[in-house]
Amino acid sequence: MCLPHLYLGWGTSWPRPSENGHMNQTFDQLFQDLFVSSSEDTPSTDLERWTSDPTNPSLDLPSKVLFPVVASDVVAAVNFAKEHGIEISVKNSGHSYQGASSKKDTLLLNMNRFTHYAPTGITDCDASILDTTVADDLNNQPCLLSFAKGKSSTIRVGGGENFDKVYRAVIAVNEAEGYKYHLVGGAAGTVSPMGWTWQGGLPATMGGRLYGFGVDQVVQVEMVLPNGVHVKFGPTEWEDASADGFTVPRTKVVSGVCRSNPDEHDEEKWIWERCPEDFDIDFNDLFFAIRGGGGGTWGVVTSVLLQLHDYLPYIGYLFNWPAPTEECTAIAPQFAEFQAQYMSAPSLLNVTKEHSLACSCPNDLRLTNCYGEEDFMQAWTRFLDLNNLTDKVACLSENLVENNEGVMQSPKGYAELTLLGAANDRFPGKVPDNPPPLPMSGQEFADVLVPQSWLDESEENIKTVLENAAGFAAYYAFPITPYYAFGGAAASGSDQASALSQAHRDAAFMVSLFDTADKEANFWGNLFPKMFDISDKTNFPPVFGSNHAGFLTTGPLKEDWTKPCPREWTFEERGEKCISFQEAIYGTEHAVVLGL
Repeated sequence: MCLPHLYLGWGTSWPRPSENGHMNQTFDQLFQDLFVSSSEDTPSTDLERWTSDPTNPSLDLPSKVLFPVVASDVVAAVNFAKEHGIEISVKNSGHSYQGASSKKDTLLLNMNRFTHYAPTGITDCDASILDTTVADDLNNQPCLLSFAKGKSSTIRVGGGENFDKVYRAVIAVNEAEGYKYHLVGGAAGTVSPMGWTWQGGLPATMGGRLYGFGVDQVVQVEMVLPNGVHVKFGPTEWEDASADGFTVPRTKVVSGVCRSNPDEHDEEKWIWERCPEDFDIDFNDLFFAIRGGGGGTWGVVTSVLLQLHDYLPYIGYLFNWPAPTEECTAIAPQFAEFQAQYMSAPSLLNVTKEHSLACSCPNDLRLTNCYGEEDFMQAWTRFLDLNNLTDKVACLSENLVENNEGVMQSPKGYAELTLLGAANDRFPGKVPDNPPPLPMSGQEFADVLVPQSWLDESEENIKTVLENAAGFAAYYAFPITPYYAFGGAAASGSDQASALSQAHRDAAFMVSLFDTADKEANFWGNLFPKMFDISDKTNFPPVFGSNHAGFLTTGPLKEDWTKPCPREWTFEERGEKCISFQEAIYGTEHAVVLGL
């Protein structure tokens, strides 16, 4: 079934038997079952019994599964489901922390066996088309848009390919032709460019602060809509937005075409034509909604064309790894402060904004990923000098590997690094999962999008966030730190036509602040009113990041935004009286636009 953690196979990730989706049971009871009476290594007797019972009414798995191979299979499946009134769920890698891709009483379309386009999917655009207009069948639209962005290459990715497959496809071409392509993607090979992208896409290991979020890489989309029509669409009119601080054009018009021979398997014989007169989908709205509005919601994506960027040299910096010492572990809080300053307040370290944006990392101290010109190691040395810790410089080192000639050098990129890692022993030759599958999620709540403007108000605000961050990630045994995939092109790389919340664009980083009830209360009561504008009581602001939003995510009380949703309430009460998961991610205005 491909789930990031085992308990997602049950409703609310809670195997306790329930006939009504746990609506009459409490958050506290769930927490007791999963995190107090049990642990990752030692589940309780009750938990073992519940998870072993095939008749458990809490099981939240589809009754039927189809494995489409070509787009015509998807069209047939959607039409069948429409005819018989069956709900559809869609899965690529299943890496949904909400379990959205494995829903009870649905027809599951598992895209894992779908056509793989990436191995032959790279297109180098021919500059001779620059003086042409967008063709009626949109055949030249991807390259015209790429040139408008100052780029010249794209890659087509199938609806069933994960990042392991796509990274390896790009690596194969780079190794054969000389390194020239860079793909923006996720940290885990098991994550899909589909769900990852449509939730926003946080490229903390792949230079996202230089190139933008996952939604910003989308050039053209192919999908089967709920009405069974196979469509292709993308921006066809745009305008320069550099005067407003953007590095890519503003999308003005999105156009689409429909396939008039949906039963044809041979793509060379596909016919793309103007959609019928009664076709009632606005491609502008659709392109907006899918990019940030969630995967598996608006249709079944059969392929997507993603922007490729010019290759830049890569350096990975390791803190206290792979052989941690007590001496370096003791200064982990200081390194976390340095990392936060380098990413979000570089002037404190005499670091330029350009050098700062070259580096990024997920919420793990051990590996910082840098592309192009940067001065991470030099800044670390300066930080140690300022804090009288000069004897700790060796706690940070450049990650070097031995090449075929026996010379130690940096890997060519993050994906290449993971292919060499010891964590890859189970699946050699593949980009591994990160974190590995677990019984319980390491991400029960959503992470807060901390505004850069709030950090800029005081140097102490970085320390405040770090002091309130969640404790340790069980799968790393390292302190949880902010997720640094924000700033730079994460704001300026937007075409201003996606559903991703403005909070994502304005954030300095994303961080977990909810691992205890006391920290949750402190956030809503103390930090939230300082970080966000809550003057309009009819418009709750977007607060949480959509990627990695855990299954227990909810907002504060509807009647008082400075009070957390009580954990002693039943889930029914919480649903009625607290700001919803969706509204806390998108904000009231965006949630209304998306129909959530």
